[in-house]
Amino acid sequence: MPLRHRRALAALALAGAAAVTVAACDPVGGMSSVTVSVTTDKVATSKLEHDGFKVRYLTCTAKIDGGSSTRTPSAGSTRTVATVDCRGRTDDNKKISVTGKVTEEREDRCVRGDLTAKVADRTVFHASVLGDCNAPPPTKNTPRPPGKPGSRPTVTVTVTVTESFRGK
Repeated sequence: MPLRHRRALAALALAGAAAVTVAACDPVGGMSSVTVSVTTDKVATSKLEHDGFKVRYLTCTAKIDGGSSTRTPSAGSTRTVATVDCRGRTDDNKKISVTGKVTEEREDRCVRGDLTAKVADRTVFHASVLGDCNAPPPTKNTPRPPGKPGSRPTVTVTVTVTESFRGK
């Protein structure tokens, strides 16, 4: 297959993957699993480092609990809940875990819910709020300081191109 055809296939696959990703990231009840996981990663890393743990890495995933939305009878409102699971390591190779539920997320600033962090199987914090919910929203044009853990989320897209020999 000529190089230009492989590139076209790769571009098409990438566009298709991006379309699927965008559809999968639609917020449910105002929260999306992507923003919850990125914000939790950032604020949990910051809290752990503030508490004296040197974080080598922390990776968070979040799942919006479709069936776990709860209705508050007095307010008549529905609350969306995300289950968060973060795993990582300290600089001295100790295991880090941050797990729990998030009921509110404010992009790059804070998460509210019920989160517990452990380092080497020892609970180091239990929090209902992580981050500064009163901080102003981030502006899209403000560059983040380089080298700060959790400051730049990484998005990985895998494109598979399959070639077959057609012979003459």
